[in-house]
Amino acid sequence: MAEIKRLLEKIAASPDPTVLLLGESGTGKGLIARELHRWGARRRRPFQSIICSALPETLLESELFGHEAGAFTDARQRKKGLLEMAAGGTLFLDEIGEISHALQLKLLHFLEERVFKRLGGTDDIRIDVRVIAATNRDLDRAIQEHSFRPDLYYRLAVLPVQVPPLRERPGDVPLLVDHFIAVFNGTFGKSIRGISRDALARLEDHGWPGNVRELRNAVERAMLLSESTRLTVSDFQNVAAPLTSQRAYELPPEGIDLRHLEQDLVRQALERSGGNRTHAARLLGLSRHQLRSRLSKLRTEDD
Repeated sequence: MAEIKRLLEKIAASPDPTVLLLGESGTGKGLIARELHRWGARRRRPFQSIICSALPETLLESELFGHEAGAFTDARQRKKGLLEMAAGGTLFLDEIGEISHALQLKLLHFLEERVFKRLGGTDDIRIDVRVIAATNRDLDRAIQEHSFRPDLYYRLAVLPVQVPPLRERPGDVPLLVDHFIAVFNGTFGKSIRGISRDALARLEDHGWPGNVRELRNAVERAMLLSESTRLTVSDFQNVAAPLTSQRAYELPPEGIDLRHLEQDLVRQALERSGGNRTHAARLLGLSRHQLRSRLSKLRTEDD
């Protein structure tokens, strides 16, 4: 996360390329988008955001591009869209992987020309806005399945940022727990002073499929129910303990060559992903940086 923060600081200080945030739901892509806006030269200008999957296609198009009076039923007056409202600032498009092909094409045209028309309008509108998009979908697979345009992907991914899931950064759990305890002490008027070692160990061992959002909810629930000045395991009954008795893999009696096994798994991941390292890293439960480090290490060992 420190490496990602340094990358984001460089992006914020650079000219305004489009940014694509990739990562599972709950990893904090919306927070990163806001921080990019706050750190950049556009911080005094508007920040507008929309969850693309939250609206039907026709309403989403109107929300983005605006409409003229009479463009459709109930369009009684002209309305500016989020693009115009974000002029000079930043537009954040969350869940970009869910928009239709027709809307993908219109968005691509805007990104290339920086010009658009309101629904029902004939005049070109030119604006200056930074676009940050985010998705938890595998866009490489979506392109292969013809549900996402490759030209839009390449236009969005000028600067792609892969946000790792919480299970890949368990060292962040204690920091996040301390932060959430401080936040909810203020919200709920409590004076909880920390968390027990065994409770923290359970949180660190949990897989967190919902990532930071799930951890926040778990701490919030625990603090609402806790009657102590310290959070304990009993406050996290909704967080499953790890199944330490079950083994994912069984070591064969004759043993294995671990280096060769790693080489083979990396090779398979690259083949299955068609050489796309971002996709291959996800198949192996790694970040792109971690995969790159492993590839470098394996090449060094071969030499």
